Amino acid sequence: MDKKIQWGILGAATIAREQVIPAMLNSTHCNVLAIASRNTSKAQKTADEFGISKRYQSYQELLDDSEIEAVYIPLPNHLHVEWAKKALIAGKHVLVEKPIALSSASAKELLDEAEKHPKLKIAEAFMYKYHPQWIKVKQIVDAGDIGELKTIQSSFSFFDDDAESITNNKACGGGSLMDIGCYSISISRLLFNSEPKSVLASIEYHPDYEVDILATGILEFEKGSSSFFCATQLDYTQQAQIFGTKGSIKFELPFNPPNNRPAKVWLTKDEVTTELEFEICDQYTLQADAFSLAILEDKKTPAHLSDAINNMVVLERLHESNITGERLSI
Repeated sequence: MDKKIQWGILGAATIAREQVIPAMLNSTHCNVLAIASRNTSKAQKTADEFGISKRYQSYQELLDDSEIEAVYIPLPNHLHVEWAKKALIAGKHVLVEKPIALSSASAKELLDEAEKHPKLKIAEAFMYKYHPQWIKVKQIVDAGDIGELKTIQSSFSFFDDDAESITNNKACGGGSLMDIGCYSISISRLLFNSEPKSVLASIEYHPDYEVDILATGILEFEKGSSSFFCATQLDYTQQAQIFGTKGSIKFELPFNPPNNRPAKVWLTKDEVTTELEFEICDQYTLQADAFSLAILEDKKTPAHLSDAINNMVVLERLHESNITGERLSI
């Protein structure tokens, strides 16, 4: 099947310009037909850069375009649910950037709206899930090749002290947990194939921005645990290691693997380490094509919105744990 879905982009965010739009242009089943931005010059510049034929000054104008079949929403976190709902009402399929919402309650409201439109597809854009390295590692863990999964250690950090940055804007849903800690939560739930029983957190907030800039968390599952940290004012790093009773797995770059060289994962079993190398690919392209195929073939999206809701529940409980200083059940 070589048919392409006609896509519209709501917003000219950095991730859209640097990652998602270029990925869609290289995809098999996507055509980026339109872009909308409240900043007219930004919309024009982005459209010119990528050869996008339609550009709009408002998001609603794009949604009113009958040629658009699906929209990608890379807007600031506080606008995700509002515009995802409007997109569904306008009859568009929706791929919305993570995290899905500012709260689990808001995410549930989006699910309620989505259920009113059963013919439309909607998914949270957790791009890492589409990369072959994670698909393979999930298979290895599920097959018991490293024995019983017991614990996961991961981290993700970068430095951003710009007062104008969305990451440092509380009202927009900024903070390290919302921006990057959600990855560690997601991979833990994915690999254990369950929800954590309890969480414990220690969180540092910026005195002026009032967003979390360093968060350390422990998730306790029925059969193991996951510990992680995320930070927006530390040196850049990302790592993930998975430990079982008979082996372990280590990623070179778990969340943003390169798209210009092979991604690498190391599997250690019986004291022998094997390097697993994956074909060069772009996880954003794979994500866009997978979602487009779900539309074209009328199949379920790879992840239900309930998964996005459950990720938000864990994130919220981590903040609550920090306030109480106690381990909290879920």
